[in-house]
Amino acid sequence: MNELLLGLADDELVIGWRDSEWTGIAPMLEEDVAFSSIAQNEIGHARAVYELLAEDADALAFDRPLEEYRCAPLVELRLLDWAHAIARRWLYEEADEIRISALMQDDDPRIAGLAAKINREEAYHRMHAEMWRERLADTPQFQAAVDDLWPYAAGLVPTEQREALATRIHRSLPSDKVLLGKERGVHTEQLAELWDEMTSVRRSAPAGAQW
Repeated sequence: MNELLLGLADDELVIGWRDSEWTGIAPMLEEDVAFSSIAQNEIGHARAVYELLAEDADALAFDRPLEEYRCAPLVELRLLDWAHAIARRWLYEEADEIRISALMQDDDPRIAGLAAKINREEAYHRMHAEMWRERLADTPQFQAAVDDLWPYAAGLVPTEQREALATRIHRSLPSDKVLLGKERGVHTEQLAELWDEMTSVRRSAPAGAQW
């Protein structure tokens, strides 16, 4: 269970960081605000899960070497075109709802309670993603982005949850060959650059840095 929770926390931290990259460059002012707010929520969720796993959430989040992070490749990608950013946000939220719903049934009341709290907050993220999915659904750019990212989205959730995710988004499950390099347990080259930026303050002043 700790590995599953650590993967969830790392996903939330990294996708929060990636979402924050839209601040100031989103196609409209409202989306600057929306993506900033979503990013803040995701990082808050990461902190809450880290606190279940360790006394020092900051140390767990930022003091590990790169290879110890359990985030999935989907969240690591630096996607600075709007179609791919929205496609990831929609796919991530669909996958996240499945795994959070499972955690809400956990026998540990701390895990189930936190999952329920996260689920209530994620409802707004899902509404935002679905609004944009409906707006972009018929565009070739968005359709191509979903096709590109679907294998990464399948790799985000455990094997037993992938069929449910495929049903939700009306896709067939990718083959093992297509999934290669896109499942949790491997990292993209883009994570190294992100990790260096994300941990730079902590590494420069580990005693005084807070997040």
